[in-house]
Amino acid sequence: MTHRQPLPADLFDELCPSALLPFRFGDKWAALVLRCLEGGPRRFSELRVPLHRVTPKVLTQSLRGLERDGFVTRTVHAAPRPAVEYALTPLGRSMLEPLAAACAWAAEHWDELLDARERHTAP
Repeated sequence: MTHRQPLPADLFDELCPSALLPFRFGDKWAALVLRCLEGGPRRFSELRVPLHRVTPKVLTQSLRGLERDGFVTRTVHAAPRPAVEYALTPLGRSMLEPLAAACAWAAEHWDELLDARERHTAP
């Protein structure tokens, strides 16, 4: 395992455009997991920092789904202490460009999306 910069805890604040995407890349959290892995492999505990709103159980399910679909690999390192790392596969990395486009679209239409949701939930 190599040394890398930690993921910032506020990587996905509550005003993150990805929360307003009207479509999904996998499950609810998959797009955020893909973004976390963009800079290289990460351990589960590292992913939990910016994804603190996701329960460990749900994060595990999301990672398993991404692994099943070929977007993520799971590597177990036995020495010096057991550790598991998740990394993007070439297929997973190919999703970064459409994901970035979707996030840019959501940021551009932020106000419209919020207004629509507000109108829908208003009594």
